[in-house]
Amino acid sequence: MTGRIKSDIEPIRKRKVCEAVAKQIRDRLLKKLQPGDKLPPERELAEMFDVSRSSVRDAMRSLELVSVVERRSGAGTIVREMSADWVVNSVANVLLREPRLVGDLLDFRKILEPPLAALAAKHASAKEIGEMEEVLRRQEKKVLQGEVAIEEDSQFHYAIARASENVVVLKVLDALMDVLLEIRERSLQVEGRPQKSVAGHWRILAAIKRHDAGAAHNAMRRHLEDVEEIVRKLAR
Repeated sequence: MTGRIKSDIEPIRKRKVCEAVAKQIRDRLLKKLQPGDKLPPERELAEMFDVSRSSVRDAMRSLELVSVVERRSGAGTIVREMSADWVVNSVANVLLREPRLVGDLLDFRKILEPPLAALAAKHASAKEIGEMEEVLRRQEKKVLQGEVAIEEDSQFHYAIARASENVVVLKVLDALMDVLLEIRERSLQVEGRPQKSVAGHWRILAAIKRHDAGAAHNAMRRHLEDVEEIVRKLAR
């Protein structure tokens, strides 16, 4: 196996050696292996990449943190099965390391969530709609009391995604909400923002209750554009 992959490996002489090693392992080596396959030992990998064993060790730790590989006692390092968690962890880690990508994340939400709202309008059950209403009542009550209803804001968007019955969508949206938690906390404290959020959510829910997919799509997009405007102002 080592001979088969070695020809594709490039010696690394960059400043950020650990990151470069992790990238080559992920982009070159792992493409030739299957879930459950064992990676070459650290000594061989160090020779392949022309780096120290400590650099290889650090790279393997970084890949382990995002669930790409797994260390098993007595078995070495094993390639993990790609899962929704792997996708989510990878996205979240990139965003946490690159705050400038928040703008791209906001664009992604506009791509993802309006179609989810449209699907919810088509498929949401009476029970799911009732749960959304209950969340909005709690959010509205908190806002009227002058509180910041961060939890309810997240729960409403999550309830819409749950109506899609797509596990990957749920996990991805959940991760995005966590990444944007700090920004949500700040934006919801801008004067008038909590009330605007509640109004936007009620418009979305009204369209879902009418089973009007087009109106739900448009209401969600309008809501996210309002959020984006405030977030971008705060980022300046």
